[in-house]
Amino acid sequence: MRPDGRGASQLREVRISTDVQEFAEGSALIEAGRTRVLCAVSVEDGTPPFLKGTGNGWITAEYSMLPRSTHTRTPREVRGNRGRTQEIQRLIGRSLRAAVDLRRLGERTLTVDCDVLQADGGTRTAAITGAYVALHRAVEGLVRGGKLEKSPIRYAVASTSVGIVDGRLLLDLSYEEDFKADVDFNIVMTALGEFVEVQGTAESGPFSRDALDEVLALAESGISSLLRTQEAVLGGY
Repeated sequence: MRPDGRGASQLREVRISTDVQEFAEGSALIEAGRTRVLCAVSVEDGTPPFLKGTGNGWITAEYSMLPRSTHTRTPREVRGNRGRTQEIQRLIGRSLRAAVDLRRLGERTLTVDCDVLQADGGTRTAAITGAYVALHRAVEGLVRGGKLEKSPIRYAVASTSVGIVDGRLLLDLSYEEDFKADVDFNIVMTALGEFVEVQGTAESGPFSRDALDEVLALAESGISSLLRTQEAVLGGY
C-alpha cells in the first residue's frame, strides 16, 4: 500500500467546486488529496500585440504558491518569477490553448490565475485540470451574455502525474512519492485521447521504451477518470 492507502493505479480523491470567487468570470477550486488549487479566469477585450488584427483570441496563465502552502514558508516571488514558476504557467497556458479554437474566441484575452493553497504533490497537474473547469465556466458566461455566439472550446483537457518509485509504477504522486521517484512524468491529454504534453525525467537512471508505454497507458486511465469528474461538475462539456 502507498502512504495514503491507495493502490498503484488509483488517483487521490478529487473534488472540484465551481464559482468559488464571486467577481471572476469563471472559477474553480480543485482538491486532489491534500493538494488544493484555486483557479480563476479573467476576461479582457484585446490581445497581445502579436495578435492584434488577426481576429484570434489568447489564453494565458499565471501560477503561484501561497507562502504556507508548503510545510515550511515559501517566500513570495516579489522580484520576478523563478524558472519553475515560469515553466508551470507556460504549461498551463499551452494546455488550455490546445483545447480552444482561438479564432472563435475573438480578440479577447482570458487570463487564468492558479494559486496553490496547499501543496502535496501534483500542483501543476491539478492546476491544469481545475483551470479547464474555470475556463469552461467563463466561456459559458460569455455565451449567455451574447458576447460569443457559441463556445470556442473544442474538447476538455486534464492532467495527471505518473512515477516509478522503488521499481513500482504509481499514478498521481503525492509529495512524499514524488520526492523519491526514480522517474517522474506529467502528462496532459484531451477528451479525444490525444496528448498535449508529455514531460518526463529520469532522476536516477534512464528508462526503457516499454516503461514509457506503461507510463502513458496508466496516465491515460487516470486522465479518463479526471475527465469524467470534470464532465459531472460541468454537466457536460
